[in-house]
Amino acid sequence: MDLLEAIHGRQTISKLKDEPVPRELIEKILSAAVQAPNHHQVRPWRFVVLTGDGRKKLGAVMAASFLDRFPATPPEGLDKTRALPLRAPVVIAVGADQPSESRIVEIENVSAASIAAYLMALSAQAFGLGAILRTGDWARDVKVKEFLGFAPDQHIVGFLYLGYPEVLPAPYTRPGFEDRTVWMEK
Repeated sequence: MDLLEAIHGRQTISKLKDEPVPRELIEKILSAAVQAPNHHQVRPWRFVVLTGDGRKKLGAVMAASFLDRFPATPPEGLDKTRALPLRAPVVIAVGADQPSESRIVEIENVSAASIAAYLMALSAQAFGLGAILRTGDWARDVKVKEFLGFAPDQHIVGFLYLGYPEVLPAPYTRPGFEDRTVWMEK
């Protein structure tokens, strides 16, 4: 697949089959991710790959955290929360390290990890997989971070849900760059 075709044709695919993705394919996607540029070559990304029961354990942590914050949640609400990681056969939590030296800037680490997540989404598409990157409250939840092995002050840039698409969405054209670009030529 041509690079520009892949970039312009990339789509978020949230309806994924519950069919396992071979580990070798996941490793190829992770290998593509670490090609992301990163200042000072500090490799600030961290990946936690959840498959099988790992997703169920994450769901249990999410439900427990939700119940701590909202003790009146009915059981069906907790079941819904518990099922969130089960929307795909593979969930990859993408984290970014905090700077370990004064010359490293935090936003550069977060940016590098975000680019790595995007490279995974593009790679997934090239391998015939669907992908959706989700952020939200769970990326900032202290209990979720602890379960995944991240420090409380470490950023989770998102959860990449991967799997074989149930259906491919109709192609669409995104808005152009023109209204978001200023040219300074003089």
